[in-house]
Amino acid sequence: MRPPLAMTGFLRRRSSMPVWADLAWRVALVFGLVAVVLAIHWVGRDGLKDNLDGRISFIDVLYFTTVTVTTVGYGDIVPVSPEARLFEALLVTPIRLFVWLIFLGTAYNLFFRNILYRWRMARIQADLHNHIIVTGFGTSGSEAVHELLARGVDPREIVVVDPDEKALIQAEDLGCNVMCGDSTRDRTLKDVAVHRARTLIVSAGRDDTSILITLTARHLAPRLPISIVVRNEDNELPARQAGATTVINPVSFAGLLLAGSTSGPHIADYMADLAATGGQVRLHERCVMPEEVGGPLSAIRTGLGVRIYRGTQVIGFWEPGAAQLQSGDMIIEIVAGVEHDGPHNPA
Repeated sequence: MRPPLAMTGFLRRRSSMPVWADLAWRVALVFGLVAVVLAIHWVGRDGLKDNLDGRISFIDVLYFTTVTVTTVGYGDIVPVSPEARLFEALLVTPIRLFVWLIFLGTAYNLFFRNILYRWRMARIQADLHNHIIVTGFGTSGSEAVHELLARGVDPREIVVVDPDEKALIQAEDLGCNVMCGDSTRDRTLKDVAVHRARTLIVSAGRDDTSILITLTARHLAPRLPISIVVRNEDNELPARQAGATTVINPVSFAGLLLAGSTSGPHIADYMADLAATGGQVRLHERCVMPEEVGGPLSAIRTGLGVRIYRGTQVIGFWEPGAAQLQSGDMIIEIVAGVEHDGPHNPA
């Protein structure tokens, strides 16, 4: 069940229960309640009185139960024959229920739905810890989500924020949490628990909007890793100044692939292979393990080490600093793709 297109500001995820199952349990609940009342009336039928013949039959009890469940009293005209009472029980009662459902549905649309969605939103918010927020579900944002899912990320750990409800329906169908809202506002990012997030991916479609989202997120979560997509090279520096941890320019990356293809027929193919999940090789980032401290980068056994991040220092595999790993180092390595992982590869 999804809110209408105009309903914004609610965090939600696709229900794990199919529509038919949701309807089935509601119908079962109604019949179960009626059955309980019917059983109680039948057991205590000696306390009932029929002004017609003084006897209480099962049809009388069924009639009394249905009238009691669906109305608040009796009129001065009552059915007197079993056929009429059976008609009231089996046909008129469903009509009464249908009328009540119309009134209840109206009340739900005007009032109870907001309470329900706020309750569900609070439950989802309570579960949001170390999650990934994706602001913008356009071409880049949707590709990022699909790549995350391909890498084994649980869709319930992903929150997609976008002002376009149609885009959110696609994200919700993937199992992600979604919110229709403006990511440049503090309230929206607070509602998706940005202060508890693992990382933020910003792909709003416009560089100025993406940079404003980055500024908003940075003051709410000073230590949050933020990756932003910019289309204009001139906006890369403003994006970093706004607080972005990683700035990605898809145009520049495409240029790198094109330039690489001129140096050899396989260079661009290998670069694309590294960036994708389904390739034969992939890049992996991890902390140095205790048993690796003191040894060279070339000696690691989980993959091919290519770079070390030591604080603010970036060390290539050919540099002297790579000859001795230190505690706290972050290692970038090339490992086998998921389908080619060996049994002893921890990556």
